[in-house]
Amino acid sequence: MKRIVIVIIVISLFGLLSFYLYYENNKLQVSNYEIINKRIPSEFNNYKIVQISDFHNTKSKILTNDLIEKIKNIKPNLIVLTGDLIDSNKLSIDTSINFIKKIKDIAPIYYVSGNHEAKIASNKELENELRKNNVIILDNKAEVLNINDAFINILGVSDPSFNANTYIDDSTIIKDELKGIEYDYHNYSILLSHRPELFDTYVSENIDLVLTGHAHGGQIRIPFIGGLVAPNQGLFPKYTSGVFNKGDTTMIVSRGIGNSILPFRINNRPELVVINLHN
Repeated sequence: MKRIVIVIIVISLFGLLSFYLYYENNKLQVSNYEIINKRIPSEFNNYKIVQISDFHNTKSKILTNDLIEKIKNIKPNLIVLTGDLIDSNKLSIDTSINFIKKIKDIAPIYYVSGNHEAKIASNKELENELRKNNVIILDNKAEVLNINDAFINILGVSDPSFNANTYIDDSTIIKDELKGIEYDYHNYSILLSHRPELFDTYVSENIDLVLTGHAHGGQIRIPFIGGLVAPNQGLFPKYTSGVFNKGDTTMIVSRGIGNSILPFRINNRPELVVINLHN
């Protein structure tokens, strides 16, 4: 009898753990952020941006369908993709492009690369498919968003992993990329960049708002402490989720949608970021 009770307890615990892991990795969380800045033109009040990061060509239909439905319901003015749309370890360009096809008519889409795009030989194929679906690739480029006679810059930098010179640090690469972009510094500027650990670099370049990902929320989030580990930051990383302010620069770090090397998240649900701009 005692053995049967132990077996039931073990099975029950295993079932609860399985449900918890399923929930944590498939149930989308929407995070809303209000960005208030006097440099934002009043014409852009309530301008809504949806940020998707680290999609990693997720195969979860439940997660993807929920993501699509929520974006439709939010009705954003703009959709931005901040890198790692695909996963170099389990590459499926078709999966990512099929997702893009289902959201491309909701709002204009802007994209920058991540480190996983830098790892694949078929990145040009991915970029061609994105362009076919009207996605604007912002790697080391700038565009201007306008409402009537009011303007906001949207900039993008390619991931530092694309630079073949391993002797140049990531901060220098990003600085050089930003210096090569022509834009009106008088306008409020939003930067799409995959890497949150380069926050001080964005601050030094006087960027108003930076949208990043890459850290996957620290993969395992410990209550009152935060993320456990993140690429390019190591153990107990500083920049894994939420809003960071320094000087005149604000950075938002998305926890992302999919997984990569580690196949699960703990206390760290997939995240859709929604940003509302206000003067």
